[in-house]
Amino acid sequence: MKLAVIGAASSYSPELIDGLFSWLDKIPVTEVWMMDPNLDALDITSNLARRMTAKHGDPFTVHHTDNLREAVTDAAFVITQIRVGRIQARIADEKLGLRHRIIGQETTGVGGFACALRTIPAILEIARTMEEVAPNGVLVNFTNPSGIVTEALFKHSTIKSVGLCNVPIGIIMEVVKHAGCAMEDVELDYVGLNHLAWIRGFKIAGKDVTETTLAQFIEHADEEWEVPAIRENMVMAMKSLNMFLNGYLQYFYATDAMLCHLRNKLKSRGEEVLEVEQALFEKYRQESLDEKPEELSKRGGAHYSTAAFHLVSAIQNDTRNKQIVCCRNNGAIPTFDDDVAVEIPAIIGKNGATAIPQEAPAPSIRGLMQTIKAYESLTVEAAVHGDREAAFQAMLLHPLMPGAIGSRVLLDELIEINKPHLQGTFF
Repeated sequence: MKLAVIGAASSYSPELIDGLFSWLDKIPVTEVWMMDPNLDALDITSNLARRMTAKHGDPFTVHHTDNLREAVTDAAFVITQIRVGRIQARIADEKLGLRHRIIGQETTGVGGFACALRTIPAILEIARTMEEVAPNGVLVNFTNPSGIVTEALFKHSTIKSVGLCNVPIGIIMEVVKHAGCAMEDVELDYVGLNHLAWIRGFKIAGKDVTETTLAQFIEHADEEWEVPAIRENMVMAMKSLNMFLNGYLQYFYATDAMLCHLRNKLKSRGEEVLEVEQALFEKYRQESLDEKPEELSKRGGAHYSTAAFHLVSAIQNDTRNKQIVCCRNNGAIPTFDDDVAVEIPAIIGKNGATAIPQEAPAPSIRGLMQTIKAYESLTVEAAVHGDREAAFQAMLLHPLMPGAIGSRVLLDELIEINKPHLQGTFF
């Protein structure tokens, strides 16, 4: 079986390779193709992957290339983890937001918007190539903003696709840590969109433990939110909603505190990540290194490979187990269109992800979900067609944007900054 990793010059790639070794009894991979246009960095990550593989007895071969078609031809699974414009584009997004006195963040608000406009055409190019040379392959999308990018695949590609994020499995693993149970025993009543989701209930081995689990999460809220003002907002929201919150809701429930925190930081998160990555690549270059370094944990993305191969194994073996993924709604959440991407529990099998019907979200969370989903769908159309007015209308919907006049000015600056990466009809 051939597995392709697109965006394999990413610092995350050793985590992915390391995780694969423990799944080979369920996922019979014989060749891994690592593809990235950044050949200098790809040489480093692919050589480390070969050393890691040799340490494990060479259970599969590792190839690297900057040729997309070569990488995905006949691939059973294609994992996408691309970053169009590299980390410098993320830093520019963050600083663009702060210049306009709004939140600049990788996947939320103007940062997520800019990232989606750059990324969707590149993801659809991968999907179109798969349609030609790997039509039966499955595309597993980790690329941010995962929900919007995955929705573009649903609407504009025939390739079987599933969006993935490590936040849901991270929450599950926190329950495991506190309860001392197995991952398979944990069930979340999880509803929402990628990076905009609520956990309405917790079960362990079929027993409802919502009250005690939510109390534990609130008690340990300082582990998730270190800044007191942000934490206080989030705890207040959780107590009122009686739900646990995906961490990214801090940008909506603690907006002023978040903006103050970001403006007072000496470096943006992208600049911090750049320093971590530079140190990681110094490690990766060492020919004596043949395992995932401990320093990789500082990059984020905990349980990244677990989420990836738990999903791949379920599709490959048609296990029909439940996993929380970005999938096509198909009526699962009432009042949302069938063809939009939602992040909810789904049955995973040979046909990909089938959303499990959900209890209708309460008005206290449904309103924000519907607003952000409308924004996401307009963003997809703006990116696909290079439509400046669709982009502006998407910005008008988003609560973290600076109003109509401010959004028009912000959009003009965003398009100018991102000229090399956007569809020509924006101009």
